[in-house]
Amino acid sequence: MIIALSPTGGTPAEQIHDQIRGLITTGALAATERLPSVRQLAVDLQVAPGTIAKVYKQLEQERLIETRIGAGTRVSTRASAISIDVVHAARHLIDVSEREGLQLEDILQILRATWRTEPPRTERRADLDHPV
Repeated sequence: MIIALSPTGGTPAEQIHDQIRGLITTGALAATERLPSVRQLAVDLQVAPGTIAKVYKQLEQERLIETRIGAGTRVSTRASAISIDVVHAARHLIDVSEREGLQLEDILQILRATWRTEPPRTERRADLDHPV
């Protein structure tokens, strides 16, 4: 599992959480795949074990991972990957946004403003409206 921490990318806990969540939702970490122990990941990332424990607890609350005594921490079978189409669209949005000089907060604001609050209308075929 590759996680990179940046001095400007938020707190280590936020960065670790977001990256593990991303690995799970994009399918890079599959259901039942084992994650490193709290102690091992803390050593690998040079952060306090409490930071990793906090991240794992949050991911458990989001039902993305499960921790069992003797079995370790694994990706939950209830965690589902996002479709590749959504991942590609998100990457395209990021690329365009970076070219335009937009920040993450700008993009989130745009997404919230344009998000549909009602399901899209589907057109009904005329032959279904009046069965023969």
